[in-house]
Amino acid sequence: MTRLLALIDGSVYSRSVCDHAAWAAGQTGASVELLQVLGRRNTSSAPTDLSGSINVDAKEHLLTELATLDQEQARLTQKRARLVLEEAKQRLEQAGVADVTARLRHGDLIENLQEAESDADLVIIGKRGEGADFAKLHLGSNLERVVRACHKPVLVTSRAFRPINNLLIAFDGGESAMKAVRHIAHGVLFPGTVCHLLTVGNRTDEAERNLENAAAILRKAGYEVETGIRPGQADSVIAAKVEIDRIDLLVMGAYGHSRIRSLIIGSTTSEMIRSCLVPVMLFR
Repeated sequence: MTRLLALIDGSVYSRSVCDHAAWAAGQTGASVELLQVLGRRNTSSAPTDLSGSINVDAKEHLLTELATLDQEQARLTQKRARLVLEEAKQRLEQAGVADVTARLRHGDLIENLQEAESDADLVIIGKRGEGADFAKLHLGSNLERVVRACHKPVLVTSRAFRPINNLLIAFDGGESAMKAVRHIAHGVLFPGTVCHLLTVGNRTDEAERNLENAAAILRKAGYEVETGIRPGQADSVIAAKVEIDRIDLLVMGAYGHSRIRSLIIGSTTSEMIRSCLVPVMLFR
């Protein structure tokens, strides 16, 4: 692993993003790039149509004032963003990360992300954004968009960092789950970590075979592995396992169905991120 991309926005979760990035960089020797993207709604507040509401002279005067206020708001927004980036950069450097860069970009988050992630090995983002303190049961508005757009693993951070000594892989035998297993086995991010492999569903010969094959890959790489198959609903069984066994990190496949299907029946991915008080590492 050579480069980490950390997405920040000035929320309380930005510090957690930095702390998780510092940990990952310390484990791997990777550099860290901090990225903050200011969209149009961050820098513009002027109404688009005032026709019919006030007379022409008053409208022109008001539009001039609004334009001036817009410029001032944009200036202050950019100043705040630069201060957020500088504070984040200092936090990483104080944590011992030698190679840190910071970029402020404008426009669409996903367009900027797709360019920035091309040579990144891991993308790190907070579970919630700037409204975190006011909407504790809601995920960040951009989180699903980021995860769906990324071709690299995404680490969704919890509110505060804690050392990762054991992790749980929610294993369904699918392509994303096997990608996660191989990534952990062949990577350098989790040396010495205890790996729990959990399949939720009926115990069948195929499920046991797939689970044991995945465990063998991890054991061959030197990991201590515990396996299990449990019946029930995936979200509740996984959440219980995380809490009871004091899991430090949940690893799972991400958003296996379309957005439309997720709107109708919900998403296990979103529910896991929402309900588990630990970071979640996602693979697509």
